[in-house]
Amino acid sequence: MQKRWASTPAETRFPLSPPPKPVACRVQYNFRKQGTMALLDSIKHTFMPEKITNLTELFVEQLQDLYSAETQLIDALPKMEAAAFAKPLKAGFKSHLAQTKVHAKRLEQILKKLKAETGGKTCRAMQGLIKEGSEMIHENALPEVKDAGLIAAAQRVEHYEIAGYGTVRTFAQLMGQREIATTLGQTLKEEADTDKKLTAAAKKINVKALIPTKAEADATMPKAKAKPKRK
Repeated sequence: MQKRWASTPAETRFPLSPPPKPVACRVQYNFRKQGTMALLDSIKHTFMPEKITNLTELFVEQLQDLYSAETQLIDALPKMEAAAFAKPLKAGFKSHLAQTKVHAKRLEQILKKLKAETGGKTCRAMQGLIKEGSEMIHENALPEVKDAGLIAAAQRVEHYEIAGYGTVRTFAQLMGQREIATTLGQTLKEEADTDKKLTAAAKKINVKALIPTKAEADATMPKAKAKPKRK
């Protein structure tokens, strides 16, 4: 054993520590590390938004949510108008489209005043409400029944917006933003007025949907089989 130990080179028995890495390699490593950290930070901000820490930040977030809801509604209302049968209902959807564009513009101005962006938020609730409305648009139903269903879908939207605008107006009042609170209160009143108009339209259309005309009833009833003639 001693001979074998003695014959082994000293470098094998006592290996030297690896030489230090060149400075250039360390710089490159640090550069890559910083790049990776920046990428992870970007992903974090995309999928894990920063925590809301005060009412002002929540106020902005709620305004962005409403702006997303209004822009989605601007795309949906022409489809509801096209699907409606009753002329007053068609006119109501067309009128509310023009009003909705005004509401979106107001939100743009408010967010600009608060030095906040309009984007960055998607209203999932409005997506669901519009999806339900789209199902009604493509429903195979009698004209009065479809109109009644469209009113129901539209009122769900109005009630959601009334709740949203009522909330942000209260926030604005608490924050001392009187001018913004007044503007949001105006939109809130207009949304409530639209809901009242839909209720008034429903009172007539729902009755027609409840009692279809004889021609419509005959069209939906299965035809009776003719009795065989006696010989």
